[in-house]
Amino acid sequence: MAKKADSGDVVELILQDHRRMEELFRRMRSVEAERATALHEFSGLLIAHALAEEAEVYPSLKRYRDIENDEVDHGVEEHEEGNEALLALLKVDDVGSDDWDEKLEKLVEAVTHHLDEEERTILNGARENVAMERREELGAAFARERAKQLDADCGRIENVRRIVKS
Repeated sequence: MAKKADSGDVVELILQDHRRMEELFRRMRSVEAERATALHEFSGLLIAHALAEEAEVYPSLKRYRDIENDEVDHGVEEHEEGNEALLALLKVDDVGSDDWDEKLEKLVEAVTHHLDEEERTILNGARENVAMERREELGAAFARERAKQLDADCGRIENVRRIVKS
């Protein structure tokens, strides 16, 4: 039986963010939705989520022998690809234009590939090899860092530009 998302389990917290990203993709694709608002929310969520994973979760998971370090390193590379695709979309002025649609699809492709791979490899590895108490500790650290980044408006284009260049 799966733990409730409010348990603070880092795996469940990460999965919650993944499902929210997928919902925001649907809103950004819909001509009936407020697409620019959805992009703003998505941008903050993607950046805060990735920075929190890289600061608080990935380094800890590398210590477990049954979680592949290569998969964790690959996750960081995929964050970079997603950030680059996000920046390209943030630069598009005309929401709903052909350029917007093209850049959005590249972002969707990069991020959904990462979500799928992370869920199958890193998160399943954490479920199998990391005690629930430790997953909850990681969840608390992840949530704190994520909130700190969101409070700093980490998804604004200037910050995304800085992250992509670094």
